[in-house]
Amino acid sequence: MTEAIEESASRNRDFTRYTLWFVYACIIYSIIGFSWGAIMGGVPAFRHFVDESPHGRLITLAHGHINLLGWVEMAIFAALYYVVPTVARRPIYSVRLVKIHFWMHNFGLIGMVVFFLVAGLVGGLSVDDGTEKLVSHLLAFVGIFGTLVLLANIIWGYNLYKTTIGWQKRV
Repeated sequence: MTEAIEESASRNRDFTRYTLWFVYACIIYSIIGFSWGAIMGGVPAFRHFVDESPHGRLITLAHGHINLLGWVEMAIFAALYYVVPTVARRPIYSVRLVKIHFWMHNFGLIGMVVFFLVAGLVGGLSVDDGTEKLVSHLLAFVGIFGTLVLLANIIWGYNLYKTTIGWQKRV
């Protein structure tokens, strides 16, 4: 009996820790995204580079993704990880899936942002004939990392769905 109680307490601590990590990630991504936007808009040379270089829009896409998939989604994840089990009056279906979701989403997002940024910088600074090919290769990595984010979001949805199934029954 004591082992079951300790295991449940450990599970709850892990769940709370990861829910708060989603909050902390949200805060970090919002600071990065807001600062990035201020620099992009406030530094004329950078704004000109983004607006006028052949692949400057990729830097804007990196900025947009860090805001949307970083601070907005992380806030939604944290909120719903808290709200759904509370409303359903059931523990989260799988803390392990919460952990996988957190790390997969962050790894995928950071990979996307880095490769968008690199592709935008390389594509904007290079005058070589192979630039388009290099940028397309870099964007393929954006797709790979974006697939990780998508899979992480599917895991999140599945976990919340499984948490709510049978909510009318007592646990």
